[in-house]
Amino acid sequence: MEIKLYSTLPSESVKIRKLVFVEEQGFKNEFDEIDAYASHLVMYKNNIAIATCRFYKKQNASCYVIGRIAVLKEYRGQKIGAELLKKAEEIVYQYKGEYIMLHAQIQAQQFYEKHGYLSYGGIEYDENCPHIWMLKKII
Repeated sequence: MEIKLYSTLPSESVKIRKLVFVEEQGFKNEFDEIDAYASHLVMYKNNIAIATCRFYKKQNASCYVIGRIAVLKEYRGQKIGAELLKKAEEIVYQYKGEYIMLHAQIQAQQFYEKHGYLSYGGIEYDENCPHIWMLKKII
């Protein structure tokens, strides 16, 4: 496995996010202005892009937001998402981030809890899909 860091939205991320979030989960507003300034990770297996995520620094804060974690269906259940999350956390740590926030789909809440994230606030809906904010201190 290889994970590459991109400063602009790579075509591999677009393809994975369209398959997972648009086609599979039915989201319509998948791409936004954040993609223009976020950093993007893509995981490759045998030179095939299989997973992606993005992260960015919140304005005037020592906090980063990780989002859009997507793993192609045929690669799920192999700890790919956990490995990608760990890599994003390592990079945020190198960038001197103190906290990481993410807006998790409720169905993924336990996954993030296993990785040290704590939920806060109430349930919010993004295109009718329930989400919750989660936070992890990394320094």
